[in-house]
Amino acid sequence: MEIKVMHQVMEWNEDVSEKVRAVLREKRVCLVNVMGSPGAGKTSLLTALIARLRGTFSIGVIEGDIAGQIDAEKIAALEIPAAQLDTDGACHIEAMSIQNLLPAFDLDALDVLFVENVGNLVCPAEFDIGENFRLTLLSVPEGDDKVAKYPLMFTDTDCLVVTKCDVLPYFSFDKERVAADYRAVNPEGPLFCVSTKTGDGMEALVAHLSARIREALA
Repeated sequence: MEIKVMHQVMEWNEDVSEKVRAVLREKRVCLVNVMGSPGAGKTSLLTALIARLRGTFSIGVIEGDIAGQIDAEKIAALEIPAAQLDTDGACHIEAMSIQNLLPAFDLDALDVLFVENVGNLVCPAEFDIGENFRLTLLSVPEGDDKVAKYPLMFTDTDCLVVTKCDVLPYFSFDKERVAADYRAVNPEGPLFCVSTKTGDGMEALVAHLSARIREALA
């Protein structure tokens, strides 16, 4: 019975995600689903990306959290259109929530809408929210075994970003292991190692994202 109910929920979510995708396609807005564990650096990376992309693209952000507005306030302080999505305990964002929030934005004035998903390496990977592509973060302090432990998250992503690489000297983190595990489940997926603190690796990531956004808007 539980499998049947989950199947129905997933089918319903897929229907709504296609509606979201159709609206954004018509408005020529690229939706980027940003996923990762709590503390992986999603908000910090978004802040760094906004600083580097806002001269080229008009950007909006949906901040998903189980509770609280801390991250949304950080984004809003950058004078970027932002909306807070409280999931009230749910461990992921569903397409219906994105659909309900789209009217909060002037889509005609946007090129990119980033969605910071709930911090979790399991549930968010299972739900299509209408995104053009997925960006998954893995921070150095989390450990180098996460791709092997949570393969779906890294299989169903379009790009892996290893964050907080400035602290690599202080952790036993094997970048080659992460790359090998990632290639095993996602052979064509690009991988970037970055530090928002030092800026290392950000130029390459921004170039990749810019190309993907332009492709989506074409």
